Amino acid sequence: MTYVHWKIEDMPWDKLNPALVDADLLKVIKAAALVEYAAETYADYLCKVFADDAAFCAIARAWAVEEVQHGKVLGLWAEKIDPSWTLETAMAKFRAGYMPEHFKNDDTHSVRGSRTGEMIARCMVETGTSSYYSAIGASVDEPVLKEICAKIAGDEFRHYKLFYDTLNIYLAKENMGKMGRLKVALSRIAESEDDELSYAFFAANANDNDVYDRATWNREYMRRAYGYYKKPQVERAVSMVFKACGFDPKGLAGKGASKAAWWLIRRNVAKANKAANESRQAA
Repeated sequence: MTYVHWKIEDMPWDKLNPALVDADLLKVIKAAALVEYAAETYADYLCKVFADDAAFCAIARAWAVEEVQHGKVLGLWAEKIDPSWTLETAMAKFRAGYMPEHFKNDDTHSVRGSRTGEMIARCMVETGTSSYYSAIGASVDEPVLKEICAKIAGDEFRHYKLFYDTLNIYLAKENMGKMGRLKVALSRIAESEDDELSYAFFAANANDNDVYDRATWNREYMRRAYGYYKKPQVERAVSMVFKACGFDPKGLAGKGASKAAWWLIRRNVAKANKAANESRQAA
C-alpha cells in the first residue's frame, strides 16, 4: 500500500511566479511543510496502538508516505520562493522543540482512550487539513502552489475516508456513542491551538534570537492561516465532523454548527489581528 497518487516532479514548476507570493503566505506554507513532513512519527504511534491490526498498520504507513510527500513538496516550493530557507534545517529545529510524550514511549495505550477515539481524532485532522489546503488553493494566484494545494487536498479527503472506514470497523467492536465521539472530536479540534502548529510556525519562521512563547506564536499563526478560510470550506469541514460523530450534517444542528464555526473563525482572526496590532504599538 506504499504508493502516492502524484509525483513532486510533475508539478508545473516552470510556471512558478514568486511575484504572486506575499510574506504571510510563505510563512504559513513553511509551517505546513514541517507538520506534514513529521507524519512518520505519528504513524509509529498509531502502529503501536493498533499493533495487532496489520491491515490498519499498512494503511497508516501508506498514509505517512503521502503526508511526508506533502511536506517535501511544500518545502521545495518554499525553498524556491525563499532560497535562504531550507526544509531540513527548519525541520531539525521543529523536531528538537516539539515531541508529544505519547510519541516518545512504547506504551500501546491510546491517548484518546480507545481505537475508535483514535480514528475520530484522525478524521478531525484530515477534516482540518483538507479544508485548509482547499481554502489556500482557492485564495492564492500562484499557479504552482494552487496545483500543490489541489493535490494535497485530494489526498486529505481520501485519508479521511480511510480513517472513517476504520472508525466504522472499531465502532462495531467498541460501540462508542455519538456523544462520546463528539467529545473526542471537540477535544482534538481544541488541540489545533496547542504547541504543534504554533511551534511549527516558530521553527519555520523565527529568527535565531527569537524565543518561543506559545501565545505569541499561536496568534501569529492563527491570524494568517485562518484568514484563508471562506464559508464553503467551513461548511464542508463541519459536515465531515458531523459525519464522523454520527450526526446528520444536513439537519438544523449541522447548519447551526456551520454558522457558529464561521463566526468563530472570523472572531479569532479579528482577535489575533487586534492583539498583533497592540503588540506592535507597545513595542
